[in-house]
Amino acid sequence: MVSSQACSDSNSNNYQCQDDDDDDALVIVIMGVSGSGKSTVGSMLAKTKGCSYLDADDFHPHANKEKMSNGIPLSDEDRIPWLETLSDLLRENIVNCKTVILGCSALQKKYREILRVADPSYKSGSYGGRVRFVCLEAPVEVIAARLEKRAEEVNHFMPAKLLQSQLDLFQIENAEGIFMVDATLSPQAIVNNVRDLLFHQSGK
Repeated sequence: MVSSQACSDSNSNNYQCQDDDDDDALVIVIMGVSGSGKSTVGSMLAKTKGCSYLDADDFHPHANKEKMSNGIPLSDEDRIPWLETLSDLLRENIVNCKTVILGCSALQKKYREILRVADPSYKSGSYGGRVRFVCLEAPVEVIAARLEKRAEEVNHFMPAKLLQSQLDLFQIENAEGIFMVDATLSPQAIVNNVRDLLFHQSGK
């Protein structure tokens, strides 16, 4: 179980958790295009770590969901307020020394930067803060098949026809240090890989 510990100076850029060099206040963002398995992997990882899971889709305003359900891609004007809301939630967890898992597309660097600044100690371009990213990647045909299957099983606001618009936006720079994970593996295998990548050295 991830502990919740008191922080000092939580309203400043010099906040500090007790035992600050452990993983008690990490944000792990499970990112990727729709259909990559973010919700499944994120919720499973949160369960194994004994922490909260947030699904970014749950925080879209109605207007965004309506737009996507009509097959219209979101613009930055739609996305940025949504990402800022998520960032505020992540910061609240960090300053209270709580690890949290977020499932979020986070397709472009500028979107990820909005999430990174949830860490009060983050310095632009450092990429070494408490907000860390794991990208689930799979061949386009695998993702498309998953989205088609999902459309048959549940009423999700994100239609398969918007996949290409997400692929067009997708952008990662090597310098960001994002962990890439094969999303064609079983969910449990993916969770095991993520734990090895992010938590193994800490022994948690």
